[in-house]
Amino acid sequence: MSTKVRRIAVFLAIFTMTSPIHAQLERDEVEPESTQLGCRPELSTFIRAVVDGNPQVNAARAALDASLALEGAAGRPLYNPELVIEAEDAESEIRALGISQTLDWGGKRKARTAVAESERRSVEADYLAVRWQVTVELLSALASYQTESDRRALALARSRTMQDFAELAEQRFDAGDISQIEFDLAVLAFTDARIKQATASANVAEAKQAVRSIAVGSPPTEWPAIQIELPPLIVAPSEASNLVMSLPHVRVAQLRASAAVARVNLRERERRPDPTLTLRGGTEGDETLVGLNLTIPLNVRNSFSYEVTAASAERRQAQQEAANISRQAYARFQGAQERFQLSRAAWEDWQRTGGVSLQRKTDLLWRLWEAGELSTTAFLVQLQQTLDTRESALELRAALWRAWFEWLVASGQIEGWLGSSIAY
Repeated sequence: MSTKVRRIAVFLAIFTMTSPIHAQLERDEVEPESTQLGCRPELSTFIRAVVDGNPQVNAARAALDASLALEGAAGRPLYNPELVIEAEDAESEIRALGISQTLDWGGKRKARTAVAESERRSVEADYLAVRWQVTVELLSALASYQTESDRRALALARSRTMQDFAELAEQRFDAGDISQIEFDLAVLAFTDARIKQATASANVAEAKQAVRSIAVGSPPTEWPAIQIELPPLIVAPSEASNLVMSLPHVRVAQLRASAAVARVNLRERERRPDPTLTLRGGTEGDETLVGLNLTIPLNVRNSFSYEVTAASAERRQAQQEAANISRQAYARFQGAQERFQLSRAAWEDWQRTGGVSLQRKTDLLWRLWEAGELSTTAFLVQLQQTLDTRESALELRAALWRAWFEWLVASGQIEGWLGSSIAY
């Protein structure tokens, strides 16, 4: 056996044992499958640090702070007292000092507080939704970077293998052992492998940029890996309904509907006139002057009924939108759960049979080629199929991660998986 052939055989054996998919399979054989919802601490710590410093999240936090201030403002009295100073020089001099206070006779302050509270809770849910969005974007970017890095390693292995085959094919062609077509096929395979390697490197750079755009200032050496040990999903229908109704965007829609109801109440109360009391005291000539004045607005020219009609229409709109969002969220939850279960089942099938089958096929191909029972062309074609299958396994793992992240969003289990909670 020539040195080149030995190098190819050794490389194939090493490649089979150290490829990303095989390494993942070995870890899964050593580590028991997790049945609990949770990720590794280093991933949770990294995600939390990045999300806490994200400008989009901080902007949502500022909006929440503003809503808290507005809620406090809504609870304050509507009207401040007014100081009244009166002076008149006529037949008798009048000097009076008084105080005027408009009374919240219609309960507007309470209605405003209810509206502000609903809006603040809605902004809280918006803030949580933004955090989840950034978290999933970061997880997806990390998963893409990990997948593309493994693809680059696979492409490099393919390129080196095809280079060795091309050199060996040239030697055999010079010796007259193979035809020109077989030699050209080996050269084309090497060229194709180099193109795939360059494409894979470009994809890694793009995936790296996606992570950097979120995790600003964090070098790739600090980016944690995402594990593949994911639990099976068994969710009862009643539990699924509770999960969906607790989702941030569903809560936002419901809270907006509640705010719309409170706003109708506010508009109705704003129709009620608020009286103004004025108490004054002073002198009129040589006599003491004490006066009490009551002013009541008359809503004759404008009864403010259109404002109530508009608020009622907005309430119906918000309620219908909330119902529609709830239905869509439940459908998304069911679809995400089905996709994850299908992806997980396919990955488990690969773990049980795929890696072992590829190892057997590689060994068999080598023995047949070494024995001269398999042509160089046939060996090369089947080796390409083996490498393509490994790349498909990488895509399957990426699809499993995407399905898992989608389920985390659709079920509202992101914090549970990361092992963190949001404090307002």
